[in-house]
Amino acid sequence: MNEPRVGEADATAPADGQPQAPAHEQGRESEATAREQRREGEGMAADIAEQPAVMAGMLDHGRDDIATVAARVAERRPRSIVFTARGTSDHAALYAAYLTEIRLGLPASLASPSVVTVYDSRPDWSDSLVIAVSQSGGSPDLAQVVAAARASGALTLAVTNNPESRLAGEAELHLDIRAGHERAVAATKTYTAELLTLLLLIEGIRTGTGRIDPAEAAALDKLPELAHDVLDGSGAAELAGRYRFADRFVTTGRGYAYPTARETALKLMETSYLPSLAFSGADLLHGPLAMTDPGVPVLAVVGSGPGGHAMWNVLTQLGRQRADVVVVGAADLPGQTARLRTPAVDERLAAILDILPLQQLALHLAIERGENPDAPRGLKKVTETT
Repeated sequence: MNEPRVGEADATAPADGQPQAPAHEQGRESEATAREQRREGEGMAADIAEQPAVMAGMLDHGRDDIATVAARVAERRPRSIVFTARGTSDHAALYAAYLTEIRLGLPASLASPSVVTVYDSRPDWSDSLVIAVSQSGGSPDLAQVVAAARASGALTLAVTNNPESRLAGEAELHLDIRAGHERAVAATKTYTAELLTLLLLIEGIRTGTGRIDPAEAAALDKLPELAHDVLDGSGAAELAGRYRFADRFVTTGRGYAYPTARETALKLMETSYLPSLAFSGADLLHGPLAMTDPGVPVLAVVGSGPGGHAMWNVLTQLGRQRADVVVVGAADLPGQTARLRTPAVDERLAAILDILPLQQLALHLAIERGENPDAPRGLKKVTETT
């Protein structure tokens, strides 16, 4: 991390011999700029803040639909589950792949759309469930993959925030993530809505009836309140000021936390234009560890279960590198610089909660750096790839 140095040029210094504005005018300009930046971040801030309500809405009104689809899948008894997605939704799909292999004992994979759209190949997915995950449902390549999978005899499911989308129409089954309109280009509430939808789906398939176990349901019912508490006291806004001058980040986690690390890196790149590399904790030790040092902030997602415990050796190695480590989790750990606070819960639920303060960090860091997190340059809400 590059700290500001005494004597560094600042925004108020005269340039090229031009006269400097009076101090009182500079103050008014600074205040106006701050107000404009706050306005620019209001969309993403509102999306982030709505997540507890979106979770509650899904749990109150979406469970029956998910249970019906889960029962249908359980009846078909697929031999594997194949996911296809892009961007943020790809990280939700990766989370679901972990769920599939850990909770269902079925092989899971992430299909590359280019196999169908660029190379014109038609894999045999006849014994598989193929799930396409997309907030908009508007990317042509995902729709083509689903159409090819359905033609091969696969059971197909689209998970989107748009029941009227082309993707929803191509699939045999559809689940609405019920996130509502998302204001900012960078996905936040649609991501956690996808995670919750996929968790309910996989757990419903696991029981064979579509309905999740009562104990699981009771834990999920606490999720909206836990999310509210995380957003209310994470400390992300204060941490953003510390890393205003960082020029790159590393993010890391294992198991269910690895998709969180990947999604965090994407958010930092989208909103602050900061190069951010995501690694599983294990892969970080296989070479990339060498680039870590006190000037490279590392965001480490460390839960309270097996995946979190598997990160302890990673943290030890980062400590030997004198890396600047921010832990995301329920407990302070040796060698950390700071911690973004999240509760000690099952790792499946932690994936939904741990991303919240990291979304806040991305939001506040962009504002600190003078960027507009609501409308990143060169991006639009619906990205169409082929």
